[in-house]
Amino acid sequence: MVDKVFYNYTGAKKIAEIAKISHSVLATNGKENEQIENVCSIDSVGSEDICFFYDKKNKALAQNIKAKACVTTADLANYIPDGVIVLISENPKLSFIELVSAFYSEFKPNAKIEESASVSKTARIGQNCYIGSGAVIEDDVVIGDNCIIEANAVIARGCQIGNNCRIGNNASISYCLMGNDCYIYTGARIGQDGFGFSVVEGRHKRIPQIGRVIIGNDVEVGANTCIDRGALDDTVISDGCRIDNLVQVAHNDKIGRCCILVAQTGIAGSCTFGDYVVCGGQTGFADHLNIGSGAQVGAQSGVMRDIEAGAIVMGTPTVPFKDFMRQVAFLQKNSKK
Repeated sequence: MVDKVFYNYTGAKKIAEIAKISHSVLATNGKENEQIENVCSIDSVGSEDICFFYDKKNKALAQNIKAKACVTTADLANYIPDGVIVLISENPKLSFIELVSAFYSEFKPNAKIEESASVSKTARIGQNCYIGSGAVIEDDVVIGDNCIIEANAVIARGCQIGNNCRIGNNASISYCLMGNDCYIYTGARIGQDGFGFSVVEGRHKRIPQIGRVIIGNDVEVGANTCIDRGALDDTVISDGCRIDNLVQVAHNDKIGRCCILVAQTGIAGSCTFGDYVVCGGQTGFADHLNIGSGAQVGAQSGVMRDIEAGAIVMGTPTVPFKDFMRQVAFLQKNSKK
């Protein structure tokens, strides 16, 4: 059950409106004006609420649905109990996203600059922006319209933030050009020094890092993730990427469009990712690798060589997924002897 203390509840909705929002078709005639109070999971749904059911592997769960209405697929509609209003969706996951977003939204602060915020006189702040308590906006920063800079965030000198961006509490942004519609979560660190040293006369001498971080449009960067700036070239995060919490992206990395980096992924310097690459949790990449578009890397894998486009790999060192499963089966079989 959603706690309305934390989220903005927009109120009850009629079935006809819900069908339109969720891109679904009402399969139960004469119910267009029925009122739905809330959207819930199957486990917590009440008699005036709507839920979703699209799990083909657990069809028996449908028998326990006590909702007033349910969004499902055409092939699962017959499993919904009698008396429940049925809506048919070709893409129930998209329907879920749209309907939850229609019922609830995050609270957003009204446009203002809090008294304790420090905003340079040379910074340019767009229209309808909120700058939170303790936030620091340094010289020559440019922030677009409709942005939220939360408490204690730091936007360092010369950075540019596009329209409709949100920078979380205690995040720091430096040496960065950011596009529109980005969400940088709490505690993220973007643009700090890359980890580069050279041994000179028996001591580690720091290699200057004089590049930037370029972040495209519609990018999310999770809590406490670190993205280092480039040494000479830029570190690039392309449009549509989703980066989970606690991810490390090193200097000069180039991450293609719409990639997904799951928690605790670590990418060493100067790697190039194509588009739509997916990395499971705790994957590690050696430096100077090329990862082809559409590649998928299983959780806890260690990547030491290039991966072809579309390949699905797993293990340390990585091998094709089918080979990995054969290795696991072999070890399980022989460990019993």
